[in-house]
Amino acid sequence: MNLTVAEENYIKAIYKLQDGAVVNTNAIAYELDTKPASVTDMAKKLKEKKLIDYEKYQGISLTAEGRKMALQIVRRHRLWECFLVDKLSFSWDEVHELAEELEHVRSEKLISRLSEYLGNPTTDPHGDPIPDAQGKISKTRQLVPLDKATAKRLEVAGVSDQSSALLEFLHAKGIRLGTQIDVIERYEFDNSVEIKIRNQPAFTISEQVSKSIMVKSI
Repeated sequence: MNLTVAEENYIKAIYKLQDGAVVNTNAIAYELDTKPASVTDMAKKLKEKKLIDYEKYQGISLTAEGRKMALQIVRRHRLWECFLVDKLSFSWDEVHELAEELEHVRSEKLISRLSEYLGNPTTDPHGDPIPDAQGKISKTRQLVPLDKATAKRLEVAGVSDQSSALLEFLHAKGIRLGTQIDVIERYEFDNSVEIKIRNQPAFTISEQVSKSIMVKSI
């Protein structure tokens, strides 16, 4: 089924917001920075294509076909992010917007070759899982935010906030996926955390930042 770029963006937004429940039009409008009336118009088109279930005032949810399409878009987006970081040396704060454009290249042959070329990765540069060609997502090891981690030696395995401001901050501090962190001290006063990265002086990060860094113990 051929979808327009706008239709694909809506499908992906609904997938992101759905999380097992129906999504209201205002939430989709906010996510896509558009008007609720525009969401209603698009919902009618997507319902005709049998990609969503939609009744006025009762919210929107993806059909099985809609979810399959959404997972294909997510797969393409996250594989392109891997390619940009791993092969073209973009930093993780630069790749989201580029991948937003590249995700609309629909050639299955290209995406299959891209995945093979990258070694069939299961997570993107931000730690999010990459669906396989059948839309299955492998269960990743349980991650915890840095502010809740109890181990002293940790590995950065993802970020829960992918705003460019946070990613730029982490990049400037030398923190990226796979970075090993030693927790030196936790300060009760403001819940900030003093950490050390190999070959760097120790430094302190705020509670807000530590809540956004997802880690696993080593």
